[in-house]
Amino acid sequence: MVQFGNEVEKTPRIQWTEGDLEAGRPRPELQRTNSNISIYSSTSRRGSIDPASALPIQYRTVSFQINETHEKDTKDLQKAKNNAAKELANVDWHTVAVNEIYSRLSTSLQQGLSAEQAKNKLTQYGKNAPSPPPSHLFQQILGYFFKGFGSVLLVGSILVFVAWKPLGQPPALANLALAIVLLAVFFIQAAFNAWQDWSSSRVMASITTMLPDSCLVLRDGAQTTVVASDIVPGDILYLKSGNKLPADVRFIEISSDAKFDRSILTGESLPLQGTVDSTDDNYLETKCIGLQGTHCISGSGLGVVVSTGDATVFGKIAKLTNAPKTGMTPLEKEILNFVIIIVSIMLTMIIVVIIVWAAYLRKSHPDWINVPLLIVDCVSVAIAFIPEGLPIALTASLTITANIMRKNKILCKSLKTVETLGSVSVICSDKTGTLTKNKMYVTETCIGGISMSPEAARDEMMKRRNEGKGVNAVDQLRTIAGLCNSGEFDAATENLPIHERKINGDATDQAVLRLSESLGPVMELKKLWKKTFELAFNSKNKYMIRTLALAEFALSRDEVAAFRPEDTLLTIKGAPDVLIGRCSKFTTSQGTTQPLDDTSRAMIEEIKNDWSSQGKRVILLARKTISKEQISSHPTSSQFENEVMSHARDGLTLVGIVGIVDPPREEIPYVVSTLRGAGIRIFMVTGDFALTAQAIAAECGIISNPPEMVQSVASLRRDSFDVPSLSSETKVRDFASNPCKSIVLSGPEMIGLNENQWDQLCSYDEIVFARTTPEQKLRIVREFQSRSEIVGMTGDGVNDAPSLKAADIGIALGSGSDIAIEAADMVLLESFSAVVEAVKYGRVVFDNLKKTIAYLLPAGSFAEFWPVMTNVIFGLPQVLSSFLMIIICCFTDCAAATVLAYEAPEADVLIRKPRKPKTDRLVNWQLILQAYGFIGVLETLTSFAMSYWYLQRSGIPFSVLWFGYGASPDSLSADYVTQKLNEASSIYFVNLVVMQWFTLLAVRTRRLSIFQHPPIGKKETRNFWLAPAIVFSLVMAVFWLYIKPLQKVLGTTGVPVEHWFLPMTFGLGILLLDEGRKFVVRTWPQGVLAKLAW
Repeated sequence: MVQFGNEVEKTPRIQWTEGDLEAGRPRPELQRTNSNISIYSSTSRRGSIDPASALPIQYRTVSFQINETHEKDTKDLQKAKNNAAKELANVDWHTVAVNEIYSRLSTSLQQGLSAEQAKNKLTQYGKNAPSPPPSHLFQQILGYFFKGFGSVLLVGSILVFVAWKPLGQPPALANLALAIVLLAVFFIQAAFNAWQDWSSSRVMASITTMLPDSCLVLRDGAQTTVVASDIVPGDILYLKSGNKLPADVRFIEISSDAKFDRSILTGESLPLQGTVDSTDDNYLETKCIGLQGTHCISGSGLGVVVSTGDATVFGKIAKLTNAPKTGMTPLEKEILNFVIIIVSIMLTMIIVVIIVWAAYLRKSHPDWINVPLLIVDCVSVAIAFIPEGLPIALTASLTITANIMRKNKILCKSLKTVETLGSVSVICSDKTGTLTKNKMYVTETCIGGISMSPEAARDEMMKRRNEGKGVNAVDQLRTIAGLCNSGEFDAATENLPIHERKINGDATDQAVLRLSESLGPVMELKKLWKKTFELAFNSKNKYMIRTLALAEFALSRDEVAAFRPEDTLLTIKGAPDVLIGRCSKFTTSQGTTQPLDDTSRAMIEEIKNDWSSQGKRVILLARKTISKEQISSHPTSSQFENEVMSHARDGLTLVGIVGIVDPPREEIPYVVSTLRGAGIRIFMVTGDFALTAQAIAAECGIISNPPEMVQSVASLRRDSFDVPSLSSETKVRDFASNPCKSIVLSGPEMIGLNENQWDQLCSYDEIVFARTTPEQKLRIVREFQSRSEIVGMTGDGVNDAPSLKAADIGIALGSGSDIAIEAADMVLLESFSAVVEAVKYGRVVFDNLKKTIAYLLPAGSFAEFWPVMTNVIFGLPQVLSSFLMIIICCFTDCAAATVLAYEAPEADVLIRKPRKPKTDRLVNWQLILQAYGFIGVLETLTSFAMSYWYLQRSGIPFSVLWFGYGASPDSLSADYVTQKLNEASSIYFVNLVVMQWFTLLAVRTRRLSIFQHPPIGKKETRNFWLAPAIVFSLVMAVFWLYIKPLQKVLGTTGVPVEHWFLPMTFGLGILLLDEGRKFVVRTWPQGVLAKLAW
């Protein structure tokens, strides 16, 4: 039985291929969490999404021996896998002959299924999709009620009900009203949570349709791209490196280097070799079966689909296990920590109130606070301290951010992605397909040391044919280019011009195949050849090999004459710096073969370097004739690959080299300059040749210095070196004023670097890493991480997957390979420039939550708390009623706090240094100082002053109330005093409501003036929701204060008109004082106020 999960021995390092090992600095254990299993096709981009989660899109990402947090219960998962294995005990797809499978499924290798067969089978077997998981509706509904502060509201409501009856003697209608309002808020919050969940589900559902979801199959004898959910048993499926298998398949053709990562199912860390013949009677162990959801990490092949949907191994396991738990993100943890602090203070204050009452008031002033009133006071303290609007504002902020990301064609898999973007300090970017368009075409060819354009090469070929000179050099280049190529023209576009025809294959193969087709039909060549073996290109070898039977135009006349039917022709295509040392001969421009002497080698090297310095990718094409006596094994045997690799090490004949242009994306220079202005260093990490990489980097703006100022590995001293501070603040300043330090080095040069040299290297502003392997890309990420950098990695290929996985945030392109998309945290579906928007809103979501908290704390916490404490400790009347506290927290403040989530980015958001997660906390002492020590104190003092000034004018002096414990002037009736105290409570309430309007305008920006970031007029900064929020708070205040029936029950009253306008003066004062504070912070960024700024 296959060993699953924890039975696999864990190793601390990533191993991409068995031989591709390089020791790097130890890195602390990574904590990337797994997410839902995604099962789609060989070119699938979608993942399953759990709408019940807050916002994250749940993916299960591929494991490359990176230790991850296991979110499934181990025993349940193991049980599910064992049950699935038992169900498969009688399955024989892996043991029967391939022809028997064709017969059972009514398909064939030559034609595949017909369109009519596929339609019928789709009806018979259903969609290739998993059954929806159970909804857990009951738990979901409970979550709506008790998420956030729902439990506090419910407990508070029950306690106040108890204070009304049976404890109330007589029962106070105000307590009943308070309990009902608390209960109403409890249900309103639940309704909002339900609506928000529905809204989030819509956003997530729309995101699932943003990624293409297709695979390549053979139908009606032609390659066809179909939606993965529409494939059926019997489909012939094309597989290549980077694909994710959309269903269970039986391999019918497989390359010798084909390997499959099954870690998603079995936990096996090493890739599994693919074979055509069965290697084990166990369906889960055999190598001739490809399981749904696993990845092809190298090689290529063909497979016939044998199971889809729930019938696959993956489907059986997924059906038997529950959805994974959603872990808390760092931002949610910060909010939880903040709430814990607030709740701790709240409980402390409640305990203080109870102790003061029990030890002093109950004995000395028994009529001042009775038990029902004590309960109401305790509930009031709880209400005063807890910012009830925070959960609603947080959820709204996340939904808004998800919508913005969706509109910018950015797919974020979790909230952690957005948070991390706000603190990224280094971005390491792959070149091909990420910085460049990945739309390659050949612009130069070189045969025998003579360079010519593709058009000139065609003219030369036709000229020599017309002259009757037979096979010539261009013919040979055309043949090697067309046959040593894994690209295939799509049959559906065969009538289009060559440059418009679709090719299934990577960009390099597409460019070379178009060159061959422009010189003559590739299909004619393929009819004369029989492929006997293929070794696909990989980032370690940097070449591709195919062995074939003889074709007339592939060889020179002398070689054709000497070639026998049993002989093998080895063709090879790849990096010149890797292959040219293996070449001993070259093809001249006349088509003959001559020894490759030092002069010819130097001439070709010079041409290669010249093209590379122009940013062209250079590919060398070569061949070798191998006689039957030199090969002892059959092409289908496992030994054949070793023999071919041995023959490919020397004795090759260089047919020619081609120069391929892959132009940079138009937006890249803007992206690089913008990110650099945001204090983020962006480096190139590529497998390409150093000169090519440097030239492209210069075009992209990654290298800004002229070539003579770009340093090399020789500039890195091996002895001790004092590295300057790498703080983000320093980097921002350096980018603006100081010349940048640039360096280019290759993967082989990286191997010998010591710690001192890495310290120096990581201090450079501009770096190009060339000729890197996946292991070296991974090491680069870890070296920067070990120096306290937050690293983003962008890429789109199979070789990028390990580093995408290990980076703090992996960023893939929607056009990239499945395995890269699975490993990444974020997918850019269209333009790479979207990364700028992603970074911007990664910072904005954090900024806006700080603004929300800064707005909620002054009135909703600080100013509400002191009326209760002065009532208990100093014997003053509670000058703000508990009911009006609820109205502030849950009505007047809540709407305004939510609209802060809609605030546009401040103008300086992308010229600010990146946030440091360890020190720049969501709620720090500076924010508390701003909320409590500045705005909170002003609002509290002015509200107290207005209330007691009104009482003074009404004949109730403050001196009588101070330590009065219910005392009042003898000349005034109790009803008159109660009426005036109710009016004073309403004045305190109105004062807070009105001043909060101006506080809302003040906290909209942290550094910029309201004139620089106006709420109206300027399109980039306006927030249309501010005015409705202010109007809503006004309507709520008028509603609870001025409706007569409510006044009698709740003890509220209207207020004199001057107490609507005086708070506006105070609020304007807060706004002007904060404007002055921001001005000082902007003018003296290193001053005392700047250090106190939140």
